[in-house]
Amino acid sequence: MNLLRCTIVDPNGGISFLVDGEAVSALTAGCATNPCDIDSLLRASESFYKGLRDRVANGLAIFDERNASGRYEAIHRALESCPAEEAPVFRVVDELTREASLQPARAGAIVFNLTAKRIVQLMNSYREIKRTGRARVFNGSELTRTVYTYRLPREWALVP
Repeated sequence: MNLLRCTIVDPNGGISFLVDGEAVSALTAGCATNPCDIDSLLRASESFYKGLRDRVANGLAIFDERNASGRYEAIHRALESCPAEEAPVFRVVDELTREASLQPARAGAIVFNLTAKRIVQLMNSYREIKRTGRARVFNGSELTRTVYTYRLPREWALVP
């Protein structure tokens, strides 16, 4: 599996999770809809990569349950003890989680900043993100023969 760390930032904060490289195109296609928040991006990406939104939502529910009331010992322990490619879905809540959200997995790390309308490829050895692209739809089990295309609006920046 070509794992990448994806971090999504919106006006309310950020989340970070691991995805297969094929999901990055779906998230980029979701950005082409100019989503205003994390859930809007995940909803927009769902038709291209089925199951991603539910997986992230379930991971965040577990995070919220284990890290309630500003006590983040559980996520700190998880991030310190497990290999980067096994890290759970988490919210960026402090310096330790912010640092972890920027650490590449096997194939890299990408930040989708919805507030600044910027996609930052911190490291990406899987496939370069471009302003226009095409990819195959993932149906929740496998990639299908159906192909989708996207074009990022002009106001979106790609770094580098």
